[in-house]
Amino acid sequence: MIMNKSLISNKGIILLSGGLDSVVSLAAAINNGVSVKKALFFDYGQKSFEKEYQASKNIAEFYSIDFECIKLDWMKNITTSTLVSNDDIPNVDEKDLDDKEASFESMKKVWVPNRNGLFVNIAASFADSFGYDCIIIGANKEEAQTFSDNSIEFVDAENSALKYSVNYSVKLIAPLINYNKNEIVKLGLDIGVPFEYINSCYNNTKKHCGACESCNRLKRALENTGAFEIIDKLFN
Repeated sequence: MIMNKSLISNKGIILLSGGLDSVVSLAAAINNGVSVKKALFFDYGQKSFEKEYQASKNIAEFYSIDFECIKLDWMKNITTSTLVSNDDIPNVDEKDLDDKEASFESMKKVWVPNRNGLFVNIAASFADSFGYDCIIIGANKEEAQTFSDNSIEFVDAENSALKYSVNYSVKLIAPLINYNKNEIVKLGLDIGVPFEYINSCYNNTKKHCGACESCNRLKRALENTGAFEIIDKLFN
């Protein structure tokens, strides 16, 4: 992958969840000349916190990046999202992943209000204070179909706001904004992403649950790219 030259910067900060999209975005940015100095991980009371935290920490160590966990305990108190509540996270079968209605219903149940917008603005505070040129986010084409904060429009809007909200030239970049999950997995394989460390699962199970939408999007992409050894490590 050749990143748009306008996205290249000297010093970056990554919003790292430990999942497929943020990890491949990190690797892609590094592969294209961005010196990523810091990874921000957020604890907002999510069920999968322990798995996400360990995955993100392992990835940061793999790429020799400073890692920081930021607690946002109040977020779980203002939402009924199944990611943080006692309600079950919805299952979405692989055969239903391209069903817009099923994906939209799943999205409504896992949506955390303004999560990505908040994360970007926290990262912008770090950028403003420490001189990071770019904030890297794992937004991608496939999830943008149902999650508006994964869209090109979201990235563009955030960049418009950043011109006024920080006293430093910083840009939000999304290396995978035009990629679907198959393309993301293929890119990750091509640039040596350590897939054994990632966690894309919404549930707090020992391995990927294989039932939630996030798991099934990852598993389908791994199947479509022939990465069956990775499926065995992450799911079985």
